[in-house]
Amino acid sequence: MGAQLRVYKRRIRAVTATKKITKAMEMIAASRIVKAQRKVAASMPYATELTRAVTAVATGSNTKHALTTEVEAPVRAAIVLITSDRGLAGGYSSNAIKQAERLTERLRGEGKEVDTYIVGRKGVAYYGFRERKVAESWTGFTDSPAYADAKRVAAPLIQAIQTDTAEGGVDELHIIFTEFVSMMTQNAVDGRMLPLSLDQAAEESGTKGEILPLFDFEPSAEDVLDALLPRYVESRIYNALLQSAASEHAARRRAMKSATDNAGDLIKSLSRLANAARQAEITQEISEIVGGASAMADATAGSDK
Repeated sequence: MGAQLRVYKRRIRAVTATKKITKAMEMIAASRIVKAQRKVAASMPYATELTRAVTAVATGSNTKHALTTEVEAPVRAAIVLITSDRGLAGGYSSNAIKQAERLTERLRGEGKEVDTYIVGRKGVAYYGFRERKVAESWTGFTDSPAYADAKRVAAPLIQAIQTDTAEGGVDELHIIFTEFVSMMTQNAVDGRMLPLSLDQAAEESGTKGEILPLFDFEPSAEDVLDALLPRYVESRIYNALLQSAASEHAARRRAMKSATDNAGDLIKSLSRLANAARQAEITQEISEIVGGASAMADATAGSDK
């Protein structure tokens, strides 16, 4: 076997092995998408009713609270960026990071200082490589988040929004995550968690245009909002983590399918080259045999004379 043919066969074996791996990863990601979608659907009723409760309290009282009251001149904002712990997911993490960059520039253009909180190793690595300050980070659960993970992320954010800016607190909370639209479409989006816009809350809870009943709050509306604040932040972060997980699996499935298809095309191309090399070898061998036979025949004819 010629050297060129051996090279082609070696590359075909390597690409075939890679194709098996990417196909397996594609199937694993596809199976995990369904589970992630179920978790997203299961979390929606709680988040909707919680937002509805916040809307009712805010509408039925004149209490000023960090959950619902706009700061006249905000000077500091916090951003929660959700990326992935693992790669091989196409542009999933990079799209979220680009969205965070745009939001950071916009907030700084408004004269606000920005504290960045990051979920996922990809985001941590991006900011670490550029030596940018990160307020806090969390890793190790992005592909299958639990509510306990959302509580861990929410704790320092709740403390920051309840702390005066002169003491290191923030006036606004923003979150950036990847919204799961469909198996083929996932969009990096940003949204403001706090202060909560009542119009936005009414739209999310389905109460826009609806006249809410009057409530008596015990012990007070402010105490009710204090109790609802951590639950609301946790539910928003949990829903964002779940949507991001579903988007990550969908992006990885799409990336692995593309890699598998490309591996198949490369195998076909290498097989054609290997066949051409083998045919060239066979042609050369036949030419050598024919040439040798012709030389022997000429030598035999010369000796007969």
